Formats: sequence, C-alpha cells, structure tokens
Amino acid sequence: MRELIAHVTSDNLIGRKIKSGELRKKLVEPAWKCPEHYVLKDIELKNCRAELLEAENPNNTQIVLQLHGGGYIGAMRNAYRSFAGLYSELGKGIPVFTVDYRVAPEHPYPAALEDAITAYNWILQQGWQEHEIVVAGDSAGGGLAMALCMYLKKQSRKLPAGIIAMSPWTDLTASGESYVENYTKDPLFGNTRDSLIYNKDYVQDNDLANPFISPLFGDFRGFPPMLIQVGSYEMLLSDSVSAARKAKEAGVKVRLSIYDEMFHVFQMALLLLPESKRAWAEAGKFLEIIRNGRGTGQKMHDTETRI
Repeated sequence: MRELIAHVTSDNLIGRKIKSGELRKKLVEPAWKCPEHYVLKDIELKNCRAELLEAENPNNTQIVLQLHGGGYIGAMRNAYRSFAGLYSELGKGIPVFTVDYRVAPEHPYPAALEDAITAYNWILQQGWQEHEIVVAGDSAGGGLAMALCMYLKKQSRKLPAGIIAMSPWTDLTASGESYVENYTKDPLFGNTRDSLIYNKDYVQDNDLANPFISPLFGDFRGFPPMLIQVGSYEMLLSDSVSAARKAKEAGVKVRLSIYDEMFHVFQMALLLLPESKRAWAEAGKFLEIIRNGRGTGQKMHDTETRI
C-alpha cells in the first residue's frame, strides 16, 4: 500500500495535485450510503454545515465531535462519513457529529477554529456535558482538535473528556526533525516542497507558531487524555512525538502509538490493512476507557508504543 501511494503521488499527471491538495479541492464523489440501522442528519450551523450520524437506538453515554483533515483546504469527504460509522460502531452506537468547517483559501484562519468552537457549543446546547464529549480528528483535524482545547482553556471553559488525534498536524512551522529525516520515506508528502504541508492559504500572514494554528507551541496543562497515532514514515512524525512529549511533561495522560513503516493517516484503509484495523481497535479501547473513567482517564496510563 505504501509503495502504491508513492507510485501514484510521483506521477506528474496526478501526483502533484494529490500532494498539493488541488485534487482534494475538486474531488467529486458519489452519494454516501448510510449504514443500515443508522440515520444521517444534516445540521446547519452559523457559518457552515455539519452531519450527525445516529444509530436507530443510540447509546447516549458519549458523543464524538469529528474534525476532518485536508490541510485546512479540503472539505469533508465520504471517508469521514465512514470514519463516523466506525467511531459509532466502536463506541457501541454512540452518535458522531462531524463538522464541515470552512476551508482556505476562501476562509483562512481563524475560520476553521471558529467553526470547531461553534460545533462544540452546538453539542452542549443539545444537552450533552463536556465529560461526555470526545474530540477526534486526523491530520489538520487532529491539530484543530488540540487548538480547540487550547481556546477553551484560554476562555476558562471546561474541556472535553478526551482527544483522538490521527497523524495530527501540530506544527505548521515544519520545524521537527522528521521533516528532514523522512523526506525521502514519506510516500504522500515526501520528495517535494510543493505539498499541502507547506501550503500557507490557511495561515496567510498570521504567526505560524500561534498555538491556535500550531498547538505544539501551546500550553497543554489541564488537557484531557489523548490518544495520538502516527506512522513512522511520515514527515509529520515529529508533530505527534513532540506534542505527546510536551503534553506528558505538562501532566497530561497520553498514549502515543507509532506504527512502523506506515504513512500519513493510514487509518483511511479502515479495516482493510492490519495496521489500520489495529489502530481503529485502539481508538475503540480509548473511547471505552474514557467512558468508564467518566472523562478522567483514570484507567489510562502514559505509553509510547511502536507497532
């Protein structure tokens, strides 16, 4: 799979468009088929739309707020509807609220963060409590999940019960060592500086080290437990490793799982790859731990694992 991705992204006809995110912007997909015994509801928020995936007999002990990836330039895709289905299944029928936040270049920072805040507030307005919410995101969405918590903390508001971050983009300054060490290994973003991880449409003239843009540079004290998953071949590997280390030093319970030789958001393979299947099982276990710990993460231990 890794070799196939590298082959496709190296092709000059389509590879450049994949790396830069151009293909994602213009991608046309067929209608998504909602799983049996589920209902997908369209929700209109202040500046964007969202989707609520609910089982016919929902388990309302917990809810996932999903923030999709796409480098802040790609809108929500069918893959994230499938992600929502998996989160719900792993959570034994919990609802999943996925926000299709505004993206750049039409809507630069702080649009995505504003919409994430709006989505979080919407969940609370429906009667949910903070300790019942788990924020999940991949790539830019993983960084946005942490940025959301940075904002809530600054406003002295209660934080969610946990964070699931898959290959989170936490450092838009690209200062980590893996941007160099994995430059030739990364099958998706490697071997070029013309990729969406160097795209500045979202940031524009703002400070790249702003914690609401690059949460790696923020204060993690008081954060909820976090599950961070990343592939060892990613240029963004340092984004996960450094964020996990900084959070642990601030007293946060963190499970960092590094999947050997895996690529950026390999969880997109859902249950088709052994590594992706294990990653999703790990996410399900994390949801269970948070649910049983009533948002305290008391049963979760700090770990750093290579899988």
